[in-house]
Order: sequence, then structure tokens, then C-alpha cells
Amino acid sequence: MYSPDTTKYLIHLTLQIEGVVDKPDVVGAIFGQTEGLLGEDLDLRDLQRTGRVGRIDVQITTKRGETKGEILISSSLDRAETALLASSLETIDRVGPCTAHVMVDRIEDIRVTKRRRIVERAKELLLENFDEGSINSDELLDEVREAIRIEKLEYLGEERVHAGPHVMASDAIIIVEGRADVVNLLRYGIKNAVAVEGTNIPQIIIDLCAQKTATTLLDGDRGGDLILRELLQVAEIDFVAYCPRGKSVEEMSRKEIVKALRNKVPAVGLIEHLPLEEATERVPVHATPVSVRVPRGEDELPPPVEESKKPPSTLGEHMADVRNKKIARFLSPDYTVLLESSAADLENALQNLNGDVEGLVVDRVIDQKLLDQLGGKDLEFVAATDFKGIIKRPLSIRLIKIV
Repeated sequence: MYSPDTTKYLIHLTLQIEGVVDKPDVVGAIFGQTEGLLGEDLDLRDLQRTGRVGRIDVQITTKRGETKGEILISSSLDRAETALLASSLETIDRVGPCTAHVMVDRIEDIRVTKRRRIVERAKELLLENFDEGSINSDELLDEVREAIRIEKLEYLGEERVHAGPHVMASDAIIIVEGRADVVNLLRYGIKNAVAVEGTNIPQIIIDLCAQKTATTLLDGDRGGDLILRELLQVAEIDFVAYCPRGKSVEEMSRKEIVKALRNKVPAVGLIEHLPLEEATERVPVHATPVSVRVPRGEDELPPPVEESKKPPSTLGEHMADVRNKKIARFLSPDYTVLLESSAADLENALQNLNGDVEGLVVDRVIDQKLLDQLGGKDLEFVAATDFKGIIKRPLSIRLIKIV
């Protein structure tokens, strides 16, 4: 068993692949193409088995049909052995069916890094922690209020899943991944959240979904996608709210949570559009405006402004507004319109696009060529009437079909 305490060096490698692959493909290529290359004493599998090399950490992103990323490998070998192992990894030239290029970026001496941290922390302690400082009453009150909210956590069912105090009494629930997510929602006054605690969905969650209006709010990563896929198969989910890609619910601010819940979409038909191999994209098929069902109380969130008395301010409202009008709208992160054009002139509008663009809503069919152009604009989502001839699905853009 490898122990992080024995780590001497951390190998940093850059990875570039001419094609779309997953992390398991990269790990498999590393083991497969280095096997027997350096003899038995430096075989990577044996080194991991004996605890002299740690786990292989692969971080990759895919864009425009290419995969780039970083590989991190911790080592307790000596300098020469670590350098030899690192150089052997540069011989990897294929990952799956794709051509690959692996280069050693640097070999970090963990002990030097630790010593540097120790010195910096010692300076901080010397300057800050020898002074008792003054008492901040507001901070003390906030800490007490936070403790009260956490103490309100309940445990439901035989599985004893974590839940807010209003789950059983409320007619609507919000399904999150874990205890920390429930606590974060409690912090902002949302008391009807319940945690699934993993991909094996507890029976109490299934029963609650059958009795109440259920909305999911899961982490914006592969784990969240997998839990969503299972929930849609085994439970009666009514709405799906999306966490920003790459972010977890426990890290979300109050504004981000409210925005996600107000832009939830109906779950009807959603499972049909989740890719069978990878739940890397979310493609809801309905886009009618919906409001947030948040329980009211002394610490709870205010209701949204009545829909009929304000211009479009949610994704659902913009999709309803654009439908059947042959127009395109580029939206900012707060869903204000940055640029509006005719749907037929979308390609030209892309050339004039400026500012922080969150996504596109367009009354038009999107094909692969246009999707590739949009992929270079760092959009979070594209909502369109349909998607035709899409072969390469971008991992960074959520595709939403307007019906």
C-alpha cells in the first residue's frame, strides 16, 4: 500500500491526444506501453503493488475533437529511478485508436515544497497567531447560527440519509448528493433537501419522489451525471436543476443556488437523451418556464417575481420567448441579452460577439459545422429547436432541445 508520507517526488507530464478519449483509456495506455520496458525492477505495476509509486492521477479536457491534460504520478524512488520512470512515459505514442504525445513537464521535489510551506506557515504564525486579537461579535453569532442549522439535520429511512428538517412536511424536495450539500442549502435557508449518499439510491429517496415534487441539484461532474442517470431510471423525478460544470453544490453561493433552481427544467424525456456510454452532456427536451418551489420560513428564500410582470430573466423564459420567431440570442451569466440577431444570420453574429457569454438560445437547427464554431466561444449551453448530424458531442457545452 502506497503511503503519501513517503512521497519524495511528483512527476508532472503534459498530454495531447488527437481524438476523444477517457481517463481509463489513458491509464490503460500508460500500463500497457511501459510494461517490460525497464525490466522487472522498474515495472510500473510492480512498483505500485509494492508501494513505491502512487496512483496515476489523470486530468483531461476535450475540445474540438482533441484531448489535452496533465498526468501526475507520485514516487518514493530515488532521483535516478524517478527520472528513468518519467522518461519511459514519453514513449507512449497512442491512447486507444488515437495518436498521443506525452512530455515530462517537470519533476517536483515534494520535500522542498513541504519545507517551503513550513517556512511560509511559520512566518504567518509568527506574525498573526501570537496576538490574541479582538473579539468579533458578528462572527460569534454567525458561528452559533450555523451550529443551530447543522443540528437541524435529520436522518431518514433505514439508510439514515441526511435531510433538512422540512423534507417530510414539505410537498416538494430537492435531491442532492451528500451531507455537505444539505448543510450548504440549510445555510441559505433551504430546508427541504435530502442526500442520496452515492449511486445506490436508497429506498427512502424513491418513496419520497413518488409522494412529492422532486427536483435534483447534483454536482457538475461525471459523478453527478451518473447519479442523475440512475435517479431517472429508478425514481419519479419531476425537475432537473444544473450546478455549474466542474463545481459542486457544497461550493455554490446563495445566488448560484437560486439561479440553478429557477432555471430547472422538466425531467420528462430527459433519460432518452443521456448518452449510453458517458453522461457527459445533459439534453433536456422540454423548456417551459418553471418557478422555484422553496419552503417559506423565517430563514428561507423569498419567492421569485411573478413571471407575467417582468421581462425574460431565466433560461426557460428565453426559450419560450424565442420559439417560432426565427431569432437568436446570446445571453450573459445573469441571462440578459448581449446580442440578438436573426437565426439565419447566426454565423455573422458570431463574428461580432463580445463580452462574457454564458450561452445561446436560437430558433434554428444546429448542425456539426455550426456547433464546432460555437465550441470556440466557451459557451456553457446551446438551446436550439433541434440538433442534426452531430457526431462529436462537446463535453464543455450543454445541449438543450427546445420543444
